[in-house]
Amino acid sequence: MPIRECRVIAVEGTQAAGKTTLVHALTAHLREQSIGAACTGEPARTSPFMEDIVLHGKGNFDLVAELDLFAQHFTVPLRAARHHQVLITDKTPANVLALAGLVLDPTEPGVAAVLTAADAMCRAWMPIAYDAIVYCRDRYDQKAGGDRMRAKVLGLQEEADEAIYQACRSTDVPMLELPTGLTVAQRVHWAVGRLEVMGLIAT
Repeated sequence: MPIRECRVIAVEGTQAAGKTTLVHALTAHLREQSIGAACTGEPARTSPFMEDIVLHGKGNFDLVAELDLFAQHFTVPLRAARHHQVLITDKTPANVLALAGLVLDPTEPGVAAVLTAADAMCRAWMPIAYDAIVYCRDRYDQKAGGDRMRAKVLGLQEEADEAIYQACRSTDVPMLELPTGLTVAQRVHWAVGRLEVMGLIAT
């Protein structure tokens, strides 16, 4: 990669697909193998805009909140990739783009134009910035653990899965479709095996 000396692997899927759990488990496994691995969290969980909308009920999803989140999915991995051999990211900009297309009103001023520009940015940037996407197909109970960050998207799990999958596919980043029904350990073993074959990691 011309922009950095780090392999970047994204974990993707709809809400409550077990992405974050896999991100941390995969990172821990790689570190146990003496690989300089790091991971990023989900930017939505630290977004002041999403906190206001989801946790405090101040309005609905809007272009400002989605654009801020979209931008974080570029800057956070770029900074985290410095000085590491492997970076595991919790989602990609394509995820934000897909969900924005579901929750925003395209007739509102600027929305359609910004989403079109964001789509072009994803297609241009992601093949440069990501080496692979591990796509999670499991759909767990979104209410498990009382996760309030999913409160406003509980009814979108099925629709979001298809939109996110297609958004990721359109970027031409190699995708590994994780089998469903695996334990966390089995997920890690499966992902590591495929990533080794692709030459992205060596454990």
